[in-house]
Amino acid sequence: MVEAVLIDLFSLPANLENIQGLLRNMLETIEKCSSIPAPFVYVICRQRQGSERKGEHESLLPALGGFQSLEKRLEVVCALTTAAALYTIKQQLDEKDISIIKIILPTLRKDLMKVYIDHLFTAVYQFEFEDLQVASDCKNLQTAEPRSEERKLPTQDVELIRSEIQMYLESLPSLKGELTILRSSLIPDDIFLHGFTTRTGGISYIPTLSSCNLFSSSKRRDPQVVVKENLRRLANAAGFNPEAFHRVKVDHANAVCIMGKTEPDSYDGIVTNQKGVTIAAPGADCIPVLFADPVRKACGAAHSGWQGTLLGVSMATVNAMVSEYGCNVKDILVVLGPSVGPCCYKLPHGSAKEFHRIDPKCVRLFDSASPYIDIRRATRILLESGGILPENIQDDSVTDQDQNVTFCTACHPDKFYSHFRDGTNFGTQIGFISIKD
Repeated sequence: MVEAVLIDLFSLPANLENIQGLLRNMLETIEKCSSIPAPFVYVICRQRQGSERKGEHESLLPALGGFQSLEKRLEVVCALTTAAALYTIKQQLDEKDISIIKIILPTLRKDLMKVYIDHLFTAVYQFEFEDLQVASDCKNLQTAEPRSEERKLPTQDVELIRSEIQMYLESLPSLKGELTILRSSLIPDDIFLHGFTTRTGGISYIPTLSSCNLFSSSKRRDPQVVVKENLRRLANAAGFNPEAFHRVKVDHANAVCIMGKTEPDSYDGIVTNQKGVTIAAPGADCIPVLFADPVRKACGAAHSGWQGTLLGVSMATVNAMVSEYGCNVKDILVVLGPSVGPCCYKLPHGSAKEFHRIDPKCVRLFDSASPYIDIRRATRILLESGGILPENIQDDSVTDQDQNVTFCTACHPDKFYSHFRDGTNFGTQIGFISIKD
């Protein structure tokens, strides 16, 4: 069942004589054919440069009156660009948790609209399209027969739309305060650029993703363009090139990508000795782990959840640095980033047994159905058994009571995202590192 209807009048002249009747006829059809409750209806139109939104809105008011079933479910959005109008409506759709949308639009706008949707929305949303029926005596308006097959928009038109979207997103204010980066004193900042992100300073507005979400997927409502803008703002604040940025392709396993060699389909560790290339690992309870060798000037990043921890992804990353770049394991510095602590994290008893084998102290309330697990302690033990010096591992939950880096993500909703706390539509922070030029 359609949950919202979007009527696209953006390309129609504002002074079109029969626009009032056109809009009224559509609203009558929607009201007549809709089930109860009626869908939310959004009308988008172009805001003329220098004009006030109010003036544009008032020109359509006569057509909007008298639709009792659509009362408080009908809104006109006037904007300078299609990107601005759609993003405004997207925020309202997300607030109402609406996913099924019908778009009524001129035929000539359909291919353009699909490009906007591909960039501003994700697979969570379902769209259907209906041609806007315009009277044949409509002046200054081109009409076209419906196409029997899809046709690709010219590349230059797609690039113009991308540029429009990018410019609009760049103009948006940051949410939840300034962008904040946590840094470790263990990693020498004269050789490496590094940090762990928090959730502030981006433009993601959905509560569980707000505001500096750095991961997009087909199951979430934050599109890739928003994540890209968050990353651009992070790169500007941190001082790295977002075009030379590589994030692990999470598989919750222990494969490691060697920068410059064939990239695996998925991997949870990544290493490099190339200057100016920023590598990163995500985390939203899982540990983003950073590795730095100031002697051989090599670095790494790993995503270590409970499965990756048991599979030894951190030592796999260390071993890759040793084998590829000739690193001495005793020179490698390791920092555990913000992650869920043993205060909050539970696993089923069967999985807890594996952590108990590493060290009984990794499990609390072992005899319960869902014991508390310390994946950080397990990671430290595995690293130390692999030759990493204890003093070269930073885990603030042990070494620093002020918690400069290794906060519990679940305990700090103001600072971090948490899958464990927020559910499936969770945001993601990252740990990143690069070798300075």
